Amino acid sequence: MLRFFKKKKSGLIVLSLNARLQPMHRAELEDAFDEVSETLGLGARVTGGGTLMAPDGEIERCDIDIELDDYSRELAEKVAAVVGEMLAPKGSEVILPDDEGSIPFGSDEGLGLYLNGTDLPAEVFASCDSNHVHDECERLLGEEGMIHSHWQGPTETAFYMYGRSYEEMLARISGFIAEYPLCQKCRVVRLA
Repeated sequence: MLRFFKKKKSGLIVLSLNARLQPMHRAELEDAFDEVSETLGLGARVTGGGTLMAPDGEIERCDIDIELDDYSRELAEKVAAVVGEMLAPKGSEVILPDDEGSIPFGSDEGLGLYLNGTDLPAEVFASCDSNHVHDECERLLGEEGMIHSHWQGPTETAFYMYGRSYEEMLARISGFIAEYPLCQKCRVVRLA
């Protein structure tokens, strides 16, 4: 009796994340995905990635390349669901191989807190610490979100927070940013 086996067809998908992650923070997400993928037996692994940056050096989004041992659209969707449980802001997409198009995914919302680094009195910079802003925002966000990355530009320092609700994250940190001197003249931006 002859048996016919389906030949596996590998394929590369690209997760284009609407997330502002520095390369080192993207690498942490990649490592976490590889661990989960191995545990679940997905037959998927990270093979590379990249970061899209604006002319001023700020991160705009990032990509993660994932090789699937046995490519199918269903497996690509499963990979997206797994990453979505880790970090996938709205506006993210899975780019499929061979011009098959893309699959939108992601439900996290993003908030960028931009600290003014040039227009505050010198005593504010001398007496305050951006690490305190980071730690206090993390504490206040609780289960509603977390800071996933940051950026230090020529005139601002940004903290990138992602969670279930932009409005809830803003509500949780607004009292602190209204009172802490280093947060004077800051900007709050919806990222996703």
